[in-house]
Amino acid sequence: MIEEKIYRKIIHIDMDAFFASVEQRDFPEYRGKPLAVGGSPEGRGVVAAASYEARVFGVRSAMPSHKAISLCPHILFVRPRFDVYKKVSGSIREIFKRYTDLIEPLSLDEAYLDVSYDKLGIGSALDIAKQIREAIKAELNLTASAGISINKFVAKVASDINKPDGITFIGPSKIEAFMETLPVGKFYGVGKVTAKKMGQMNLHTGADLKRLTEPELVKHFGKQGHFFYRIVRGIDDRPVQPNRETKSISVEDTFEHDLTRLKDMDFELEKIAERLAGRLQKHQLKGRTITLKIRFNDFSIINRSKSLLQNTNDLSIILQTVKELLSKELSAEDKRVRLLGITLSNFNEITIINKNPQQLRLF
Repeated sequence: MIEEKIYRKIIHIDMDAFFASVEQRDFPEYRGKPLAVGGSPEGRGVVAAASYEARVFGVRSAMPSHKAISLCPHILFVRPRFDVYKKVSGSIREIFKRYTDLIEPLSLDEAYLDVSYDKLGIGSALDIAKQIREAIKAELNLTASAGISINKFVAKVASDINKPDGITFIGPSKIEAFMETLPVGKFYGVGKVTAKKMGQMNLHTGADLKRLTEPELVKHFGKQGHFFYRIVRGIDDRPVQPNRETKSISVEDTFEHDLTRLKDMDFELEKIAERLAGRLQKHQLKGRTITLKIRFNDFSIINRSKSLLQNTNDLSIILQTVKELLSKELSAEDKRVRLLGITLSNFNEITIINKNPQQLRLF
């Protein structure tokens, strides 16, 4: 007797331009116009979210305001209302709970759901995703996109395919073919430097990565090579983790040429800090411990931290702190720096609940 393989049912729900969509919903004068939540018309700060009308011009979240203005001079800036976004996010979560308690929020506007055992006995993850999207639209007057598959990675990628207000299902028999066509830039862990290296190796899609053995991938990309080998074959065993704790948020950048001057390092830290502040605003997080990461051209790494008296996500405070840490560490300017990174941690503590449900037939 041939045993039938059993799969998880994973849905990734991603709200469409969430902060901006809430503002356009609540204020008719913003509808149909390029809108930035966060930042300022004076060019200070970073964009926390951009409407789809602004995205047409290339405006994106975590982008400095001055760059957003240069791309879209007539863009409108509004102050974030995080208390409102948090309340709406709670209403979305209540809709999720009608179907499952296995919910892993990634931020206010996206989450994984494991509906292997759905409360209403619907059985089909695709039907559940459709009902959730319909409820969000009917009850909250907002749109969401959904990706459905047997694991978290594929579901997350799928939710981005038909945005906005779209739904994509990638079943077990389609996963490997889908991964083979996926650009390498869509793989988790592939940043600008890794993507450039892959391009130089003529690795442009999952199919190109698939031609390499696991030892070859590890040789070229370190421990990430193990992940690439598995995920290009559709293997991702990570469970949905309800109430997952966010312990830290980090942004780092590897430079094409080593940095030797402090003023160049300060300039790069400003860009990194702006991206970090944007992510912190999106996740509505403030931390007390700021950590500077430095990797030198000999691949040695140091981390220097400072804990503040109060939690913060303020760009100016983060930047001032890391610049002080950098100047103390490299006052002699005798080192060649390959990478810089900033981490904010020590958030409010949240209880972590780990569950790994038995897998069920997907459809």
